[in-house]
Amino acid sequence: MNDVARLADVSIKTVSRVVNNEPGVHPSTAEIVLSAIDQLGFRRNLGARNLRRGSATGTLGLLLEDVANPFYSQVTRAVEEVARKHDHQVLAGSSDESHVRERELALEFCSRRVDGMLLVPSGVQHGYLVPEMRAGTPIVFLDRPPGDIAADTVLVDNQGGVAEAVAHLVRHGHRRIAFFGDSPHIYTAGERVRGYREGHASAGLPFDERLVFMGPHDETTLTCGLSRISGGAARATAVIAGNNRITVGLLRALRGRSHRPALVGFDDFELADLMAPPITVISQDVPELGRTGAELLFSRMAGDGSPPQRVVLPVRLIPRGSGETPPPPED
Repeated sequence: MNDVARLADVSIKTVSRVVNNEPGVHPSTAEIVLSAIDQLGFRRNLGARNLRRGSATGTLGLLLEDVANPFYSQVTRAVEEVARKHDHQVLAGSSDESHVRERELALEFCSRRVDGMLLVPSGVQHGYLVPEMRAGTPIVFLDRPPGDIAADTVLVDNQGGVAEAVAHLVRHGHRRIAFFGDSPHIYTAGERVRGYREGHASAGLPFDERLVFMGPHDETTLTCGLSRISGGAARATAVIAGNNRITVGLLRALRGRSHRPALVGFDDFELADLMAPPITVISQDVPELGRTGAELLFSRMAGDGSPPQRVVLPVRLIPRGSGETPPPPED
């Protein structure tokens, strides 16, 4: 600031007023100061300023499984839009489904004095966050609940969505329906396979464990699974994919096959409506997940002290063609 004051030929106090948008500076003087700032490449040290004032940092922490996943990219964008309206910036990181990495990043965000944090948990133990929450850092969990603490949580109806997928396939004549899900220790994967069981029970169909394939998956495991359900006692005429990446993997594994099972994917994805046939999906409003979580977080930051909330957002089935294919005549 001394350099800016010398170049602009004003006092340090005048520079401070311009930088902090305080009144009392003539517009022409402010323009000279801003020009000096641009020439010198001056940037405010927000951390030091906020420590002096004991004020908010204007930042949020957003901890996701993988920022490269299109699902979480949509969450990030929605959170940023809400944060921008509240004059906040978003710091994001990926846990890579590691509870160790999750803890490291979460505590790193807290050490940087973020005003609040949105977290997609990888583990089930979150007692390490209790001191941070007691110190005044509000935390909202997204997509999955915390394992051992009471905190605000925004989820989607995973179980109901897959149950509806089963019912949809049953209405189109299918009785042997396979399920390809993510790692069973992941909350959403567990809820979706429960929905698969529920859908079978509601339809009066027996549950066959041979038709359930839990991940993580790559193209090889998906190809093997599809081969297992293509004939014999474990034959299936329809498949439910547990998330968008599994759906895409299944489509790769199915390429070139003349006979394909009916397919319903959980999560919409880009170009799903342009496939041949277009992919029927259980669609969740991913941006709404991010928006709801961010608005809840800002409400807490503004002083809302009500008990922790658990919000469950609805999903909807979008029939496009792949989930409406009837089973072969011999079934």
